[in-house]
Amino acid sequence: MSETLLEVKNLVVHHGQLKAIDDVSFSLNEGEVLTMIGANGAGKSTLLRTIAGLHRQTSGSIFFKGEDISSFAPHRRVAKGVSLVPEGRRLFSSMTLQENLQVGAFHAKKGPFTIERIYELFDWMAPRRRQRVWQLSGGEQQAVAIGRALVANPKLLLLDELSLGLAPIIIERIYSLIPEIIAQGVSILVVEQDVAQGLAVADRVHCLLEGKTSLTGVPADFTPEQVERAYFGAGLVATTSREGES
Repeated sequence: MSETLLEVKNLVVHHGQLKAIDDVSFSLNEGEVLTMIGANGAGKSTLLRTIAGLHRQTSGSIFFKGEDISSFAPHRRVAKGVSLVPEGRRLFSSMTLQENLQVGAFHAKKGPFTIERIYELFDWMAPRRRQRVWQLSGGEQQAVAIGRALVANPKLLLLDELSLGLAPIIIERIYSLIPEIIAQGVSILVVEQDVAQGLAVADRVHCLLEGKTSLTGVPADFTPEQVERAYFGAGLVATTSREGES
């Protein structure tokens, strides 16, 4: 049985007076893909930023490999093995593709992902490594953002709105890399508005509605109607089935 890698307990997060995350709990096991779905404003990105240390929780705890990292600064979480690919990529646009990767590798842990390995995963990168990233397409920039996160050799990869603004064929290419990333010992927590795409890669799914859990479990255990109700709030669906069996 896989060990628990990430455990979020009773997390509450505020943006000013707004409660963005309201008593959310879940876990992620080693070698697993957990997809977090929900409409705009559901709190998905806030949740990932809080796990990465970029937003401070009001209450609750975040455990990584059994250690409470709730008070750790972002760079300490990276050193522990947590890497975030943020919404909007957030690359250094005036720097080259290779320089952006070098930023990710600056405090890298030992592991399978080097800059050369990233060039193998994305075979178009090496010939264009000296290009400024502002010259790249949206899909190419997303690939660089993923590569920058991977060269830190994380145990947990947080992917925020991976498909946002990208053409379907680009989304398919990026998602096709997930099995290879998992095979290298990385677990993935992915935030997606594209429900079909998110469920297709997920071992488990967690749906947020206005900051609260509206559904959690194994995708195959839910009908499309249940997922739709949890996503839009037309009658909440509670946790079910195998989620409580592990």
